[in-house]
Amino acid sequence: MTGSLFAVSDLHVSYEENRRVVDRLQPESADDWLIVAGDVAELFGAVEETLRLLRDRFAQVIWAPGNHELWTHPSDPVTLRGQERYAALVAMCRDLGVLTPEDDFPVWQSEDGPVVVAPLFQLYDYSFRAPGTSSKEESLRRAYDAGVVCTDEVLLHPDPYPDRESWCWARLAETERRLAAVDPALPTVLVSHWPLVRQPTEVLWYPEFAQWCGTERTADWHVRHRAVAAVYGHLHIPRTTEYDGVRFEEVSLGYPREWRRRGDEPQPMRRILGGKQ
Repeated sequence: MTGSLFAVSDLHVSYEENRRVVDRLQPESADDWLIVAGDVAELFGAVEETLRLLRDRFAQVIWAPGNHELWTHPSDPVTLRGQERYAALVAMCRDLGVLTPEDDFPVWQSEDGPVVVAPLFQLYDYSFRAPGTSSKEESLRRAYDAGVVCTDEVLLHPDPYPDRESWCWARLAETERRLAAVDPALPTVLVSHWPLVRQPTEVLWYPEFAQWCGTERTADWHVRHRAVAAVYGHLHIPRTTEYDGVRFEEVSLGYPREWRRRGDEPQPMRRILGGKQ
């Protein structure tokens, strides 16, 4: 394959400035793929419109959901909640030809051989607790006292599960099963909205927010599942780090007030494989 595997996340196209950034996203070649690691938009129709635009430009688009796509926003005509909303998003992506965590993992043909690109949907289970706390309840209380509370607590419904951590654990079991079925001779690119390890959250301005950012149960997935790169978003802190010899790429665009601190012409697409990395 002569193209490149690019990645981006947290496009948040409800902001006009971000929509203009997305309008400028273009492949470098007809063979380029694009990973979209969640938080395209809050409204179902905006997610569909954006993924359709990108699918028309790139040879293949691969999507993993973020928390914002899973919100049941009061202004959204699509009122589905929880698992039903996720299933509808998957069906919409399939209609567009966009790959999801529910589809066969595609194989990218790199210069060094095939690499499995695995989009994941694992959610979070409050195990990234606020510093100095020992339970979900204490950690949440610390967050509420500090005024640092994720909107998920209001808009991300876990139906039919009793809570978000139960949905997370169900997703982890299913995802582990899928990853275990991958040919053990093949390396992977693991794609998720939430970071697989806790370390990236250590630079958050508000450490209480980390509890909505992942689960300790994925801490060794990048090693066990032979990742050459782990792609994530959610934190709005785009950077490259390395854990256990594996490259972690946060590919967030983020909100306009955030990316403007880095300059007025954001270039959110990150090359993951192919070309000059």
